[in-house]
Amino acid sequence: QVQLVESGGGLVRTGGALRLSCEASEHTFYRGTMGWFRQAPGEERVFVASISSAAGTTYYADSVKGRFTISRDNAMNTVYLQMNILKPEDTAVYYCAAARALIWPTHLAGGYDYWGQGTHVTVSS
Repeated sequence: QVQLVESGGGLVRTGGALRLSCEASEHTFYRGTMGWFRQAPGEERVFVASISSAAGTTYYADSVKGRFTISRDNAMNTVYLQMNILKPEDTAVYYCAAARALIWPTHLAGGYDYWGQGTHVTVSS
């Protein structure tokens, strides 16, 4: 089985920064696509960012482009989401997702095969 474990969430003030981590299995990390999604209370789960485990190609939702950066550490089988200039509207549960293969498009939740348990991010004014 593929296991994804997120960490790094917490409480931060507007304008601050957090870095989320997602530890994934080696096979999934090297073969497929990794993504971050988020879900605010009472709202739909939406795409945040993705990265190709093979080539490192990244994609971002318009709402986070220029503020968030997704990256990977092959040696640690870990994907990161660096979140800068945080806003209250970034408050959500953030989920790591993994697809067994490279997928396109990468913004659809249905394209991913495995999900982490989520980590809470709260941005206060």
